[in-house]
Amino acid sequence: MSESTDTERDNRGQWFVVHTLSGHENKVRDTILRQLQVGDQVPVYDAFIPVEKVAEVRQGKKTTTTRKFFPGYILVRMDLYDDLGMINEKAWYFVRNVQGVLGFLGGANKPIPLSQSEVDDLMRVQPEGNAAASIKIPFEVGEVVRIKDGVFEGSEGAIQEIDDVRGKLKLMVSMFGRSTPVDLEFWQVERTV
Repeated sequence: MSESTDTERDNRGQWFVVHTLSGHENKVRDTILRQLQVGDQVPVYDAFIPVEKVAEVRQGKKTTTTRKFFPGYILVRMDLYDDLGMINEKAWYFVRNVQGVLGFLGGANKPIPLSQSEVDDLMRVQPEGNAAASIKIPFEVGEVVRIKDGVFEGSEGAIQEIDDVRGKLKLMVSMFGRSTPVDLEFWQVERTV
């Protein structure tokens, strides 16, 4: 396929949100993409699940997982409406008849496509290669936590600041009768019981 054909294909259609059974997003997306590869002549061009990488601490270890941004929904790029604004029955039934699809978001009879800015925001969420994961920090400012790793192990401190981007916490720890700020990674602390 030539480069100009790829560019034209990327500009066809509008993005619609399709409601799926929870946990069936990948199956629905894969079914739509497989049907398109088979050569079904319908004005449906792509299916996409917005995901993000999230770093978490599980059982004391830092792990990075991929999480669906909108569980229970996928995005489908298609020409749902013809030139007269009427629903294209072939495209409508193609998507509606995929097992696991509950319907279109934005109205049962006349779904509304996403705006270009909404699509751009959702596509930006998509992790690419070694892109940094957003960090899910399970603590709040003011919370008292126990340090479980490092030179201050066993000490307790109150969280003063949270840096979501770097995954760091600033704690106020009492040392020699004075409060001292300490910067730690979020996985180096745990909730006090």
